[in-house]
Amino acid sequence: MGKTNYSVARVVTYTKQSIGKAERHNERKNVNYSNMNVDLEQTKNNVHYKTCNTTYNERLKELVDTGKISLRGLKDNAKVFDELVLDINSDYFEKHGGYDFAKKFYEEAYHFAEKEYGTDNIISAVMHADEQNVALTEKYGKPIYHYHLHVIALPVVKKEIKYSKRTKDKSLVGKVKETIMQVSHSNKWKSQKALDNEGNEILNDKGKPVLIKSYSLLQDRFYKYMSDNGYKDFIRGEKGSNAEHLSDLEYKAKKEKEKLQVITDKVKEQQSKFAETTSAIEDSENQINQAQQELTEIKKDIDNYKGYKGDIDSIDVGKSKLFGKKVELDTDDYKNLVKYAKKGVVADVEIKQLKEENSKLKYDFNELKEKTRDFIRAIAYAPVRVINFFKSIFKEEEQEKQRQLKLAEKQRLEKLYTPTEREILANITDYDKAYLNRFEGETKERVERGLIEEYRKQLEYQEKINSPEYKKKRRADRNAR
Repeated sequence: MGKTNYSVARVVTYTKQSIGKAERHNERKNVNYSNMNVDLEQTKNNVHYKTCNTTYNERLKELVDTGKISLRGLKDNAKVFDELVLDINSDYFEKHGGYDFAKKFYEEAYHFAEKEYGTDNIISAVMHADEQNVALTEKYGKPIYHYHLHVIALPVVKKEIKYSKRTKDKSLVGKVKETIMQVSHSNKWKSQKALDNEGNEILNDKGKPVLIKSYSLLQDRFYKYMSDNGYKDFIRGEKGSNAEHLSDLEYKAKKEKEKLQVITDKVKEQQSKFAETTSAIEDSENQINQAQQELTEIKKDIDNYKGYKGDIDSIDVGKSKLFGKKVELDTDDYKNLVKYAKKGVVADVEIKQLKEENSKLKYDFNELKEKTRDFIRAIAYAPVRVINFFKSIFKEEEQEKQRQLKLAEKQRLEKLYTPTEREILANITDYDKAYLNRFEGETKERVERGLIEEYRKQLEYQEKINSPEYKKKRRADRNAR
């Protein structure tokens, strides 16, 4: 029975400050992807169904400035961006036509996103076709890629602004003053009450309405939309799944579980080979011990041979034959003579080798002893002081190395950047510092300049909203309401 294919629709939310991470990933602005199987040579195959020609934050600002959407009443750290990820397991596409099929599938999936958010509220939509599925690659013996769609959109809802009690014309109080397109994640994704077959509310044990999570309903709508448009052979992701709440990295870790299993199997295989090698080594050691025992026996036989009373000529060799030079021997004497001859030859060779090895070991030992004589005396006299002495040397060496690295880095930054740019780099977040430390050389410089530009825009935005003019305008807007 074949593997079941599941459709997945999940939403990740971002603030204006955190959206940069998603933008760098989705638009492939990173240079290196150490935690994922991104093949940058295949990035050209990624498909944009909607392209953002600026940064995500700049596009947001354009929409606000032109009055198409409103951030009224939202804090600066409010979550204003949605990332909708639409996905089906990789094997589904491989069995239905691969890359070309995936492009058509996600084009239709993009229309689903338009239906959910509104075309004007979508900032970017890109199908990734450059992330390799290692498990399926090994299974099929060719590169298999994990096709999925990233949609960056704004959760916009219609909001009626009514006249407040502070308005001068009291007859207008409570009436609609204007209708705006408000960015509101909470209102966009409200949970709905569960109903039975007769349309009545379903209550829990405490008498409260049972709520269906908005993301669960989103998965229902995505599955129905794609099925209605002719795409079959998959089922909706399981209800109650927490896939929609997983972070991007956690989600990919889950999808790469097969890869982890393959690696685990390889480790077990290597452990098995190691055990076999260890066993072979033990067998070799046993053979060496057996050979040494045999050598000891040979030496004993040689001693017995030397202690044999009389020389070989005195052995009772029996009778000489009448014709020829052959001699008849007693069977036991013949066997002993052959045994002594063989073992005597072997013993001569072994003894010569042992003497040579023993001589070399003595030479090496004496040479090493001479070189370390003072050190051994110092260890014997004051072991703690000697150990601390070496630790201090190694510590000083490491400290000097770090000083040289910091000096070189300081000189590099002074050469490349202005004082203002250096100050920005000195105050980036720990996450961005860790990200930056992955790179070297020209690549690191490109990433640094990208971060400087991103942080500069954030600083300019902060200066703007903290300016007296901006605050005055905000007060005027509030008074008008």
